[in-house]
Amino acid sequence: MTTASPVKAARRAPRPRSSAEARIVRSIGEAIADRRLPPGTKLTEESLAEAFGVSRERVRKVLLLLAQRRVVTLIPNRGAFVAKPTPREAREVFEARRIIERAIMEQLERLPRPLPDDTLKKLRDHGALEDAAERDSDRKAMIRLSGQFHLLLAEVAGNATLTGILTDLIDRSSLAIAAFERRSSHTCSADDHRRLIAALIGNRPGEATALMIDHLDEVERQLDLDAKTDVRIDLKAIFAEEAEPA
Repeated sequence: MTTASPVKAARRAPRPRSSAEARIVRSIGEAIADRRLPPGTKLTEESLAEAFGVSRERVRKVLLLLAQRRVVTLIPNRGAFVAKPTPREAREVFEARRIIERAIMEQLERLPRPLPDDTLKKLRDHGALEDAAERDSDRKAMIRLSGQFHLLLAEVAGNATLTGILTDLIDRSSLAIAAFERRSSHTCSADDHRRLIAALIGNRPGEATALMIDHLDEVERQLDLDAKTDVRIDLKAIFAEEAEPA
């Protein structure tokens, strides 16, 4: 692993130059999004190279790219780790998503109506996939499809730049959710997505945009961003009654 600082390394991160690198980036991103790789997980070059059947050099390029996107942290002499956001970083990510996704929804609301049949089919087909995952209690699929829904809206809006920005923000918000989600919560409801689709079809001015902002607000509210993750635990106090008799 490189001994350069994480910031300098991230600045030099290359774009994927091959389908293999793009596949690895996508696979690691999906594993982070669906919580198979929780925040703080160490990503060893050797293991990844073996898993994907590529060289360590290629894995190193992928890790540099993911560090540039701030979903991986590079620590000199220690290696690469799935990024572990702070509560402040989590709030900033959702603030950025509200700005970007407001712009996307406003673009969607300005599209000529009725929406093209192929666009409606894409939205409804995706909604059907989310419904099926929810019925099957397939949490992994629900998480993956949720992020894909937001990207689908960006693609329909037709702004590739906003889509690219949102792709990175969704990766980072997935980390925030993995780190701070309350156990009893169900983030990014498929019901909200159904209402968003209905609002886009109905096209009442501002309705879809307002629903998106409310939706993102609710996802953020379900995170325990006030949790103290660095509290020192007094093990003697906790297990005081469990001590063996003298």
